[in-house]
Amino acid sequence: MKKTSSVLILLLLTLAVYWSIASLMPTYSADIDLGKDSFSTDRALAHVEAISKEPHGVGFPAHQKVGSYIVSQLEKMGLQTQLQKGYTAGDWANLSKATNILARIKGTGTGKALLLLSHYDSSPHSSLGASDAGSGVATILEGVRAFLAKNESPKNDIIILISDAEELGLNGADLFVRDHPWTKDVGLVINFEARGSGGPGIMILETNRGNYNLIKEFTKANPEYPVANSLAYSIYKLLPNDTDLTVFREKADIDGFNFAFIDDHFDYHTARDSYERLDKNTLAHQGSYLTALLDHFSALDLTTVRSLKESVYFNVPIFKMVSYPFEWIWPMLFLGIALFLGMLVLGIQKKVLNGKDMLKGFAPMLIALIINGAVGYFSWGVLKSIYPAYTDMLHGFTYNGHAYILVFVFFSLSSCFYAYHKFQMVKTPNLLVAPLFLWLVVCTLICSYLNGAAFFIIPVYASLVALYIVINQKSPNGFLLLFLGLPAIFIFAPFIQLFPIALGLKMMVASTVFTTLTFFLLLPLIIRIRNKRGLAFLSFLLFLGFFVSAHMNSDFDVDNPKPTSLLYVWNVDKNESHWATYEKVVSDWTKQYIGDTKMRPEELSENTISSKYGSGFSYVAEAPKKEIAPPIIEVLSDTVIGMHRSLKLQVIPQRNVNRLEVFTNDTPIDKAMVNGIALSDYYLKDRRNGKLVTHYITDNEPTLLSLVYPADATLELTFYEASNDLLTNPQFTVPKRPEDNIPMPFVLNDAILTIQKMKFE
Repeated sequence: MKKTSSVLILLLLTLAVYWSIASLMPTYSADIDLGKDSFSTDRALAHVEAISKEPHGVGFPAHQKVGSYIVSQLEKMGLQTQLQKGYTAGDWANLSKATNILARIKGTGTGKALLLLSHYDSSPHSSLGASDAGSGVATILEGVRAFLAKNESPKNDIIILISDAEELGLNGADLFVRDHPWTKDVGLVINFEARGSGGPGIMILETNRGNYNLIKEFTKANPEYPVANSLAYSIYKLLPNDTDLTVFREKADIDGFNFAFIDDHFDYHTARDSYERLDKNTLAHQGSYLTALLDHFSALDLTTVRSLKESVYFNVPIFKMVSYPFEWIWPMLFLGIALFLGMLVLGIQKKVLNGKDMLKGFAPMLIALIINGAVGYFSWGVLKSIYPAYTDMLHGFTYNGHAYILVFVFFSLSSCFYAYHKFQMVKTPNLLVAPLFLWLVVCTLICSYLNGAAFFIIPVYASLVALYIVINQKSPNGFLLLFLGLPAIFIFAPFIQLFPIALGLKMMVASTVFTTLTFFLLLPLIIRIRNKRGLAFLSFLLFLGFFVSAHMNSDFDVDNPKPTSLLYVWNVDKNESHWATYEKVVSDWTKQYIGDTKMRPEELSENTISSKYGSGFSYVAEAPKKEIAPPIIEVLSDTVIGMHRSLKLQVIPQRNVNRLEVFTNDTPIDKAMVNGIALSDYYLKDRRNGKLVTHYITDNEPTLLSLVYPADATLELTFYEASNDLLTNPQFTVPKRPEDNIPMPFVLNDAILTIQKMKFE
């Protein structure tokens, strides 16, 4: 291939990769002057700003303010609102009093209703909740306003549910599904969520049946920037991730769509989840979804979205959504295998392919795959050893995480280019056989175990066509080969970026392996480029350059603050007080209390307050005694009937508190009720680490426990009561965090914690 052509083709290849990612969502432009019947990102942003001024978790002062604001905006549209209040513990034994906000737009028909869903509570303690899920609330408020401005009555009723206590265990959704009469009217749910502050909104289904009709109608709705694929759907079903929509699917058998963005994951549940940090392109993307789907599904007979059939589906530029039924999966695989075998026969007959050189083609493929797989697998461990403070970012995605993705992508490209440079004496068609064989093996495994990824066969078809061309032509057109490489780029380039963002940098191996596998599909084009050694060197320089860039941005600063934690822990029974932290690398702010001679936390209970990632205290230090009022624990009744003992307790706060957590020893609990809410038998049989219940307290209300357990057993209860007022309590003089620190998310923080035990023998 001529040098000029090679440079141009590489440039076009790079642009194709860029376009595959950039085309996933719209580009924001100021639109405050858009017509009243159009969705305006600027008008939605005004709602985000109003909602995210303060942390507004359940029980926090701003929680009610945010609820009142949402009610006022719905009523401003002429809608009649109602509040649904009640206790619920969900499936995770996280008790709270939820206050759901509801409104209903009456349709002209009598069919099932469309429900629009998002939640208004922020993560407990410090999150401002702009993205999670202020963005979802704002999308619904602005979308409904624009819809009503058209003065057109929908066929279906439209129910608006702004749920509460999602962050505590999907409690508001559970309350609605369990108790509200409108539940029986709902035919489909559209839910808006966030797990970061940017990136495209990804559509993920929730259904107990097949997805065929849902995907068909989603495609008909024709959102302008669809980002959806059945691989994400399959992985989502395997992971322990839930949204409010999960409650509708599991407890009411109602299908729906989730729309969630996950980039800039480092902002998730932190004080940086702010109005200023929310990507405006992302909010515009969410709005484009709602506008299209609200118009379509408000007019559709929602009983028709049910189906037993499954679809494989994915999005690509230009074509938007592509889907086909599961029945095609195996025939498409068999067709690919047949075409591959046909190419082998054709190549051997033409004396272009031979056994010796085809076997040699396995060497560079395996070298590149093994090296890149190993580097990706060990990358996160190596990075944490170089930068220990990364362990304090519990998300697993660092502020410079995007740079690390580029670091390891370019390393993978460098090793691929170099491996095939060393074997360039082997004729091109022979080098293509091994990667295509590997891809067909991968596709066979996918068809057997991960049907949602069955569309991976489509770029393989394009490579098989390219193999046919190089078998028949000594100097094929490079632009034609580039065209045949586009399916691999358009389908796989977004995945290379997405996996570490979605699952943390510990999944960098997915990026390095996907980069390598995509490289293999582009081999018909790449092998025609003469200076592969130069490209290997260039890729290695880019690897080093991005590594230096990541290193230069590895320190914490005002723009990239360090997560820090501090608690005051008083063991009431032992009358011992400690400072405690979850930090692995203790910040200067925390050192004021933990000190340099910090102790390990063995002297504190192993079950000190549950956390999302199972984090325990890293260090503790002795603390001065303070006059903290512990809760009053009253035994209301204690009776033995036959083989069972029935115990009723009341825990009454004596200070303003936010959370009570109760753990038990390994005594089996046959039945448990908390404030009149029964904990599920399934949960009681599978309690992790002895946790019985967490009560997120509103208005300092007491906690009433009713327990039934074997009469001959000894029951030990441990009570952890926490208030998030360490920095404001007048008994303490903890200074404000410096600007390059933020409260650590996912753990109890800035809290005064008391520990008490009771034993019943």
